[in-house]
Amino acid sequence: MNRLLIVLAALSLFGCEVATDASRNVEWLNAPGTEDMDLPFSSAVRVDEMLYLSGALGLVPGTRKLAEGGIQGETRQTLENIARTLENFGSSMDQVIKCTVFLADISEWGAMNEVYTTFFTNKPARSALGVSGLALGARVEIECLAVID
Repeated sequence: MNRLLIVLAALSLFGCEVATDASRNVEWLNAPGTEDMDLPFSSAVRVDEMLYLSGALGLVPGTRKLAEGGIQGETRQTLENIARTLENFGSSMDQVIKCTVFLADISEWGAMNEVYTTFFTNKPARSALGVSGLALGARVEIECLAVID
């Protein structure tokens, strides 16, 4: 429980919005800058020492504009956004244990994978699938599960 209090104190220093359910050790977390966006989801949910991230797009921070450079540019920005979210909530890319990659065009898997593999020292488990469309016309969306030290 002391560890939970330390994490909550640290999150408040970064301006993160935190809702908790102490009876189940669950926290609903919103990254800085998302408070006024009225999103229908949390940036992440922490359950004990697990962090469940919502799917991330390759949006340029502070905008609703997708990164330039096609699938590779969007993949790079998506993973940079994920790294920032993980750091905000006490984790890192080295602690990601599972990712799910959604691709608007499965034929872009190879180009996405070229960028994706550069972000992980420890290779997380992964699923990748083609979908009929993604929010804001994105080419890629990635969601992750990570542990918190």
